[in-house]
Amino acid sequence: MSVPRDERTVAGHTAVDRSAAPDSPENVTVRPDSSGLTPELFGTPEPSSPPERPADTGTGLGQSGKLPSALPPALLLLAAGVSAAVLLLFDTWSWTGTAALTALVYTVGIYVLARAVEGPRRAKDRFVTALVSIAFVLAMAPLVSLVWTVASRGAARFDLQFFTETMTGVVGEGGGAAHAIVGTLMITGLASLISVPIGIMAAIWLVEYGGGPLKRIITFLVDVMTGIPSIVAGLFAFALFSTLLGEPGHRSGIAGAMSLSVLMVPVVIRSCEEMLKLVPDELREASFALGVPRWRTITKVVLPTALAGIATGVTISIARIIGETAPLLVTMGFTVGFNFDMFGGRVATLPVFTYDQFVRRGLPPEAFVDRAWTAALTLIIIVMLLNALARLISYLFAPKTGR
Repeated sequence: MSVPRDERTVAGHTAVDRSAAPDSPENVTVRPDSSGLTPELFGTPEPSSPPERPADTGTGLGQSGKLPSALPPALLLLAAGVSAAVLLLFDTWSWTGTAALTALVYTVGIYVLARAVEGPRRAKDRFVTALVSIAFVLAMAPLVSLVWTVASRGAARFDLQFFTETMTGVVGEGGGAAHAIVGTLMITGLASLISVPIGIMAAIWLVEYGGGPLKRIITFLVDVMTGIPSIVAGLFAFALFSTLLGEPGHRSGIAGAMSLSVLMVPVVIRSCEEMLKLVPDELREASFALGVPRWRTITKVVLPTALAGIATGVTISIARIIGETAPLLVTMGFTVGFNFDMFGGRVATLPVFTYDQFVRRGLPPEAFVDRAWTAALTLIIIVMLLNALARLISYLFAPKTGR
């Protein structure tokens, strides 16, 4: 009788391995336990084996092929070349047609190649990726074209004279838009001074205090005001000041600022409301548990937490109104020089300056067109700076999450 080498329990019994071949039934002695049962009543467990991997058919999940990383760019270039050649062959070449045909050829080609090499699931993924990329290009193409056109044509008068001189006494070449730039900053600043406090306070009331039918009515009116045409806001401000002051045809900077405020207030309310809703209720409850009154909780807890989002929303709302033309054309008109009196007289702004130079062309007409393009370029730069400022504010005032 050999020395036991292994001992294991099977279905309540202890099996002792007596030889080097443990799987051989004649070399295994089973001792029944106290219940008197033997493993034959339950069967002997068979050794487990690893599951078999599915065969690589080239069409399913087991597909191991993969397209080279350099193939999609090469296929895109090939599609562009083939598309241009086909359109040139039929004498119908154009940038738009070439781009459209290139997108079609590339999408079909990448799907067919991916299905043959990588399988149907990967082919569908590449097909959808191609569609999303085409949609991105379609969305970016007008923006890139707009910026390039304005920058290339506005560079002709983008000089020091344009930013330091006005149109006083200028009938042809020369002159500048210094008065329009100053007027734009003044009107926008005055509109922000009116709109920001009203918008923030209204948002605080809607989130912290409001409820019932009144809240629903105010929310509905804010949504309606967000979509009103800008000319309606200009007519409202024009009629309001003409009626209050008893001066038909009244034009002033405060009227223009009021018309911009009508457009700006709902944007500020909606953006601030959403930011205040993001403040966790646990912060408010913790403050209330310490006996802090609601108004102090709002000023010391809620507003500092949402400050980054509120500042970003306000900056974006300013960028939204700074390019308005119709309400300012109705309420302020246009002038060729400086006017620092916001309560009397016409005030020039960059949008109205651009419109005026395009519409009232003198001799030579190229000088007026160049000034209009440069004014449009300056306005775009101001809006870009405001958006960059919004991102900077969001970064600097965002709540710190690290320890």
